Parts: sequence; structure tokens; C-alpha cells
Amino acid sequence: MINIGEYNTLEILRDTEPGLFLGDADENEVLLPNRYVPEHFEIGDSIDVFIYLDNEERIIATTDKPYIASGEFAVLRCNDVTNYGAFLDWGLVKELFCPFKEQAFPMKKGGWYLVHCYLDEKTERLVASSKTNRFLNNTELTVSEFDEVDLIISHPSDIGMNVIVNNKHFGLIYKDNIFQDLSIGDTLKGIVKKVRPGNKIDIALGKVGYRNIEPNADMIMKVLEDNSGFMPLHDKSSPEAIKEQLQMSKKNFKKAIGTLYKKKLITIKEDGVYLK
Repeated sequence: MINIGEYNTLEILRDTEPGLFLGDADENEVLLPNRYVPEHFEIGDSIDVFIYLDNEERIIATTDKPYIASGEFAVLRCNDVTNYGAFLDWGLVKELFCPFKEQAFPMKKGGWYLVHCYLDEKTERLVASSKTNRFLNNTELTVSEFDEVDLIISHPSDIGMNVIVNNKHFGLIYKDNIFQDLSIGDTLKGIVKKVRPGNKIDIALGKVGYRNIEPNADMIMKVLEDNSGFMPLHDKSSPEAIKEQLQMSKKNFKKAIGTLYKKKLITIKEDGVYLK
């Protein structure tokens, strides 16, 4: 089966005037236009292509890689807005359509928006939606406490930053756990800190509890080594100074230098930390 909106590995069947015809095991075929034909190929070779509908609504293959595929989230730029909806740049010749009904807020030309891409089963067209929450569900979680997860920054709230967890679930990073600048659409790693009643997921950027000590200690060692064995921070330094220099909470900083001190790797003095 040739899947629209996804990468497919297909066999090169024949070379024709408009391009290469590719096929799958079920004898379905699709055209790879000349502009995407590789310089060297043999009939019978396998080739990885992305499948979508062209401007004439014909199924087509391309070796270009879009910024987003079906079932994914990404921040895309709005190229134009017409009477039908918005058209987004997703890295392919034909722009990705976002109907007005799928816009959380009216899109404007030149704006950047976090969207979800999905296949409209009625039209078999790929479309975008900035109403991203409706594509997430926490009813049945596929993550547990202390799992490392992939995150996409979704939108801010009064108590922190909402995130998309593993492209499937809602999550939240509380303000007091944020020690770096975050923007909508940023992708990063995190840890499931806690699962609260109602399957609400609390996320931490970094490791949790005792798991957080070693990575932070290792980072401090690297900072010391890069700065002639000295760091002008200590256990009496302000949380703001620690956050500015290390993107770390004071609590985690004290745990980390405590670990290093016990291992006799550092000396803590009034003016800062020294590497032994």
C-alpha cells in the first residue's frame, strides 16, 4: 500500500518521459517526476520517497523532505491567506492547506504557527490544524514516571509551559522547573517527573531526584575544566546567579557540588568552587 503523507520505500518499475514509475508489493504505482529522479539508478532499485497530492490533486512522489509528515507537529510559516484558508510552507512545491475551521486563531501572512498534519479521509488531502490539543489524549498513557520523553513546546500558561509528549500526550513544565528560554515549537528531551490524578503529566527538563545529581555534577566538572579549574559560584550564591550561569536550580547545584565534594574532586571556598 502506498501511504499518502508518509515516507514509502518503493521499487523503480520503469523509466518514462515524465519520470520514474514506482510501485509497491500490491502493484500500486506512483510517478516520481523528472525533477526528483536521482542521477544514478537501476530498474528494480528501491528508493525512499514522500507521497502527497500535487496541485492537480494527483498522487505524486518526491525525494524532497517536508518539514512535517502526517501525524506530526511542527512550527510552519504562513505564506498566504485566501478566502479558503491559509497556505503554509512545509518545504514542498505545493503548500500545506490549513482551513479556517482548523485555525485556533486567525492566521496571518508571515506568521509562524504550531500545527498538526493529518490526512483528511474524505478528500485524501493532507491538511494542517493549529488546534493541536484535539490530536492529543491522556486517557491511556504510554509513559511512566522517570521515562525519558520527546517534547515539543506548545503554549505558555499561568503556571508554566504546556508541552506535547511523544507526539501523543499533554504535559506541563512548572515555572520553577524552567531554567532556560523556551519558545513555541522548540523540541527537546525531558523526564516524566510525576503522573497526577486524571493522568496529568508533570515534566522535568533533566533527570529527577537522585538521577539528576550525576549529569549536573558532570556539567559542573566540564565548566571547571573549561575555566582553568575555577567557578565563581558556591552554596551561598543566589539562585539567580546560578540560573544565569548554569541554567540550573540552586537545589540541584548544591546537590551536584555536594557529590563532587564527597568524591574529593573539588574544593569549596568563599569565592567559589575550585577543581582539585
